[in-house]
Amino acid sequence: MSTISQAESAVAKPLAPAPAAAGAASTKPPARAPFRARRRDRETWIRIIFTAAGLFSVVVMALIVLFLFREGVFLFTTVSVTDFIFGTAWYPTYDPPDFGVGPLIVGSMSVTLVSSLIAVPLGVGAALYLAEVASPRVREWVKPGVELLASLPSVVLGFVGMVVMAPLMQEWWDIPTGLNIINASLMLALMAIPTITSISEDALYAVPRDLMEASLALGATRWETLTRVLLPGALSGVGTAVILGMSRAMGETMVVLMVAGGAAQIPSSIFDSVRPMPATIAAEMGETPFGSEHYYALFAIGIVLFLLTLGFNLVAAWISNRFQQKGAATL
Repeated sequence: MSTISQAESAVAKPLAPAPAAAGAASTKPPARAPFRARRRDRETWIRIIFTAAGLFSVVVMALIVLFLFREGVFLFTTVSVTDFIFGTAWYPTYDPPDFGVGPLIVGSMSVTLVSSLIAVPLGVGAALYLAEVASPRVREWVKPGVELLASLPSVVLGFVGMVVMAPLMQEWWDIPTGLNIINASLMLALMAIPTITSISEDALYAVPRDLMEASLALGATRWETLTRVLLPGALSGVGTAVILGMSRAMGETMVVLMVAGGAAQIPSSIFDSVRPMPATIAAEMGETPFGSEHYYALFAIGIVLFLLTLGFNLVAAWISNRFQQKGAATL
């Protein structure tokens, strides 16, 4: 009986693991170490590649700015900065030449301001409609239509403004020319609306939904909720969208070259022709002798345009940080 019990107990007990061979435990860590080392090396190379890709645009931008300032500062050896910025006459081919970019700066600012007055209400209104009012079926059709404006080449918009809008303005308002500030501003507004709408819509979607639900639960109307809860909550993104849209209008070249009229003068109304800074560079660079004062003056205009655009972007960054939504308690 004891023999049977010993056999049963031997069967019931699990088999003990065989003793590890000598040196088996010591061979496993060396097998893993190369794999971990290879993975660590691969992650290091991936990090280096991504860092280089991120720095590439910064390096290119720095080189462009360096070249721009290197060529533009030569003008200020013969023309003072004050006369250049605040001068009211741009006659680079006269003898002696006049390099006053005051009318060009005023022309750029005027078309940018008027186009912003047109594009900002339309762009923000379109974003509100797409984000909170439109049905999903309508949004599927309207949103691609708005974004399609961004794919239109600027030369096409300039052509439309020159051959379609200009004659219509002359006929409707009995003005000497249809190539003026309001025509250029309309075309620039069409270019800025997709940027404003897209960024504003993303900012509106980022506002917490519980804020709107609480507003509606307290008895606020849909309009009050949109204007007093949703827009203040998305003010950071909407403000950034507006500034970037204005920056796009400030730096546009082809549209203002074709439909702004090309007159280097300080305008007195929105029906006057102007010559913005980008249009001046595009129109005159091809006919300017290399190394002349006129050549350096065009690069100096580029410096002014770069500083103005940089200012717009810095304002956009400040608005984004100043009015950033950090939670429901921010309001």
